[in-house]
Formats: sequence, structure tokens, C-alpha cells
Amino acid sequence: MSFIPPDAATDRLFNNADSFAMVFDRTWKQLRSGKGSTASQADHLEAVLAAMADHPFLISSPEMARQVAGFRIRLLELD
Repeated sequence: MSFIPPDAATDRLFNNADSFAMVFDRTWKQLRSGKGSTASQADHLEAVLAAMADHPFLISSPEMARQVAGFRIRLLELD
């Protein structure tokens, strides 16, 4: 049995909130640190969602995806 660490990058995307959350967290951090972004949290959220536009959960449940994103931001105290 092989073990895949939770922070491992994967190309597998699933149409569920867990898959969305994992990709959201990684994308948020990459975009925030990659550019040394000084964008507001709201602007950064829109950039992250735009970068994730092809995620199945965001496509099928955009309002729920936004709620999950907001929850992740509060839960992880993302800046």
C-alpha cells in the first residue's frame, strides 16, 4: 500500500468540497507567496477562484464553493 501525503500535488480533481478545499489552500498560498501579493483578501479570493475555474466542484456548486473558500480563509487565518 502506498501513502500519498496530504500536501502532495495531484492532478486528480473530484466534485466534492474536500477536493476543492485541498486545491484552494494550495492555490491560495501559491498565489499569495508567488507574487508577494498586496491585494486585498477579497481581490485575492477572486484571483484564486479564477485560477481554479476548471475545478469540478466550483463549476457544479459555485455558491457552495465560495462558502467553503470563506470557511478555509477563516479556519486557517489565511492572509
